[in-house]
Amino acid sequence: MASSLIGFPLRRGVVSVKFRETSFDLLKDLLSNLNKVNKDNLDGLSTCSGGFKQRRLVEYIFLITQKLRLDPMVGYHAVELLQRFMVKQLTVMLAAIPTQGATSCEDVIFDNLKDSFPLTLFSCVLLANKMFLHHNMIDISTAVRFLHSLGISVSKQTLLESELMVFKGLDYRLSVLNPLMYVEVILEVLGHNEPSIPVERLYLLCHHVLQFITLDQIAIYESLLRITTQSVSPSREQREKFVTVTEDRMLLGAAVIAVAAYILCFRKWQQVVGELNHITGISRRSISEFARVILVHIAGTSSSAV
Repeated sequence: MASSLIGFPLRRGVVSVKFRETSFDLLKDLLSNLNKVNKDNLDGLSTCSGGFKQRRLVEYIFLITQKLRLDPMVGYHAVELLQRFMVKQLTVMLAAIPTQGATSCEDVIFDNLKDSFPLTLFSCVLLANKMFLHHNMIDISTAVRFLHSLGISVSKQTLLESELMVFKGLDYRLSVLNPLMYVEVILEVLGHNEPSIPVERLYLLCHHVLQFITLDQIAIYESLLRITTQSVSPSREQREKFVTVTEDRMLLGAAVIAVAAYILCFRKWQQVVGELNHITGISRRSISEFARVILVHIAGTSSSAV
C-alpha cells in the first residue's frame, strides 16, 4: 500500500462486524435511499463542488480525527460538512458584493475566511463527531486544549460560537451521506447476495483504499477524466461535465470495493464487479475502468501493469 496512507486506527468493533444479518427489506430501503440521495446531489451540484476537498485539507481533517481517536467515519463526514458550509458561505458572501469595488470586497471576504478557516474546519470535525456518539465524545475543554496544542489560542466561548455558526450555516442539517456510508451499505448487500465473497476482510481493506482515494483524489480523477475523454488536455466543457463523476458517491463506493477485491481475492474479481453492477446499476465497464485507474495510482506504475 502506498506510503501516503495515514493508517487510521479502525473503528471500534470493525474486526467483529457481522455482515449478512440485516433483513433484505431493510437493505433494499437503505440502498434505495442512498441511490436517491446520490442522484439528488448530482442534480444540484454547485460549480464549486469539490473545491474544499483538496489533499492538504482532507489530510488535516484525517490527522485531527486520528489524534483525537475518533471514528474514521467522522473524518469523511467532516469533509462533507466543510465542503457544504464553505460553498454556501462563499455563495452568499459573493452574491452580496456590490458591482463597484467588487475586487476590494472580495479580498476582504477571503481574508476574513482565511483567518477563521482553521476554527471552521475544526468545528466541522466536532459537529461530525456528534453524529457518531458511540465511539468518543470530545467535550469543549478537550477541544480547546487540543487547539492550544496546535498553536491556536481560542476560548471555550469562541469555539462554541464557531460551532453554532457552522451549524446554522448548514441549516441545522448534519445528516449528509459520506463515501464510507456507501461502501458499508453496498458491502452489506454484496455479502447478502453472495455469501462466498469475504466481505468482512474486504471491509478492512476498503478503509485503506477509500482513504488513499480521498487523499489523492485530484490526481486519480484527473487520470480517469483523461481516459474517459481520450484526451491528454480535456476541454473546460468536458471538465465541467465530469464534475458529476467526481461527486458520484455510488460509483466511488463500488470502485473502492472493486479495488479491495482485486487486491484481496483476484480470482473473484470479475464476480464481485458483476455483483456491484447488479447492486448499483453502474456498468461493469465504468466500475472496472475506475478501479484500474485507482490501482495504477496505488501501485505507482503505468496502466499496462493492471
